[in-house]
Formats: sequence, C-alpha cells, structure tokens
Amino acid sequence: MYEIETERLLLRNWKLSDSNDVYEYGRHELVGPNAGWPPHKSEEETREIIKMFIRDDDVLAVELKSQGKVIGGAGLHKRIPDESLKDLNQREIGYVLNPDYWGNGYIPEAVNGLLELGFTKMHLDLIWCGHFEDNLRSRRVNEKCGFHYRFKKERVLPLLNNRKVLTWYYSIGKEEYLNR
Repeated sequence: MYEIETERLLLRNWKLSDSNDVYEYGRHELVGPNAGWPPHKSEEETREIIKMFIRDDDVLAVELKSQGKVIGGAGLHKRIPDESLKDLNQREIGYVLNPDYWGNGYIPEAVNGLLELGFTKMHLDLIWCGHFEDNLRSRRVNEKCGFHYRFKKERVLPLLNNRKVLTWYYSIGKEEYLNR
C-alpha cells in the first residue's frame, strides 16, 4: 500500500518492531470491541496481528511524526457494504486510535489522507466508512470528513462471541470528494 504523509502523521507499512506501541492500545477495552475484535492478550498476539496486516496490505500504521510512535492503524479494506453497488471500484475505511491520543483530530487527518489516496491514486469510485451504533466518536469522524449517512445493517461479530451490532454506513463518491 502507498505511504501517506500528513501534517502530523505518517501512514506507513507495518513493522514487527511496532508491536509494543500496538499492544499498548490493542489491549485496551475501549479500542478493539469498537472495531469488532477482542483486546489483545499479549504482545505475541499483537505481533501475529501485525504479520496479518503486512500480508493483507490494506492497513497502514498511523505514526505520530513528532514522537516516532505508532498511535493507531487505518486502512482501505476490500469490502462492499451495499451489494447493489458491487460493480463500483470501492473500499471501506477502518481505523483505530490509542485512547491516549483521542480528541486531537488525528483520525480525521488520517481519514482525509486515505480519501486522497483512494480517489487520486487508487482511482476508487466510492469509499465507505462505518461505525457501531453507540460509537459516537466514529460517527463524528465520518461527518467531519464529508461522508454521508446511507443505511444501517445488523452484523454478527464472530471475534466477539457472535455479538450482534447495528452498523451505520456512510459513503462518499469520487465526484463528491473532488467537488467539496
């Protein structure tokens, strides 16, 4: 995946040496369950997850340039929330952030970098972003970044004991993005 540099962030490929930073937030109860996965149980588990990120090549490390520290992850996943639009070239943005860095605008900055990448270099037609119904922080990110609410859909989260959640989906099209 491409590297993205913003004013304060570097979105880059993962390294196994990121495991300490990732475990710091990956073990937190406020992070994983809001993204559909359980908190990490060990740094070894975190290393295995980083290996998966490297293999799948659709998630970037979010590094705070001023500290040289990985504070989250953000990516453009190959998902199609609305099957009626399956012929469009599309991806879904997903992200997590260390709670110690919440409230500083880092995720909107990262998402805007991913939008630029998706529409100008990957030539996507549509980009989705979703959040679980009770995740108001992610809802605010979606709205702040220009996404428009489209629909809600119930999902089952296999990694969280098949918990049922209502996911709100938002999208922005290439023309909407380029003309904003």
